[in-house]
Amino acid sequence: MADDATAAAADAAPGMPQLDITSFPNQIFWLVVTLIAIYLIVSRVAIPRIGAVLAERQGTLTNDLATAEDLKRQAAEAEAAYNQALADARSEAHRIADETRAEIQAELDSAIARADAEIAAKAAESEARIAEIQAGALKSVEAVAGDVAADIAKAVAPGQSVDAKALADAVAARMKG
Repeated sequence: MADDATAAAADAAPGMPQLDITSFPNQIFWLVVTLIAIYLIVSRVAIPRIGAVLAERQGTLTNDLATAEDLKRQAAEAEAAYNQALADARSEAHRIADETRAEIQAELDSAIARADAEIAAKAAESEARIAEIQAGALKSVEAVAGDVAADIAKAVAPGQSVDAKALADAVAARMKG
């Protein structure tokens, strides 16, 4: 009997209820009910919310990509407009520089022409003065040569008269070459 009492006490002793075979149908029932409840909650509440979040994210990504593409296109247009404006500005600068060079060259040519005219006028005036001075010097030299020749002739032949006309003709012939 003691063995029976020990066996009965062992059967009646609490152990792990999950491993108690007599409660398996009850555990399986509640497992199925819990899984169905979780499935219904997930399928009716969580999945639609997750789907909405994913759809919203996809929409945001699509909009962001479209906006980025539009901004990229606008940036390319702005860059093209900038490059065109830069090219126009460069060509305008070259045109202005060319016009300025032409104006400066025209002014320089005009100034050079005026300077050349002034130089030519002064050169002609100087040549005329030089010609006058040469003619005056030539007359002075001829007069001095005539006086010197008369003095030499008087010194060589002290008592004789010297023909002034012949002496002047001789000096003039000698001066001409």
